[in-house]
Amino acid sequence: MTATTNTKAKTRTNTQTAVSAQAEVSRGAVTTMVGAGVVIGLWALASVVGGLIVAGGPISLIRSWFGAISGM
Repeated sequence: MTATTNTKAKTRTNTQTAVSAQAEVSRGAVTTMVGAGVVIGLWALASVVGGLIVAGGPISLIRSWFGAISGM
């Protein structure tokens, strides 16, 4: 005598990806703000380096800056 077992297993996978429009807009806004911050930071760094080169060094740049602020 043999025993036979019939087993039926149903596996149902239902994956739904729901991303709200507000989350996508927020991600885009954050990316834009970070990009603008990076561009402004690079511009500021380039300006300081240019000022150092034109002034002839950091000490001259500081003296010129104080002179421009104080009006001397």
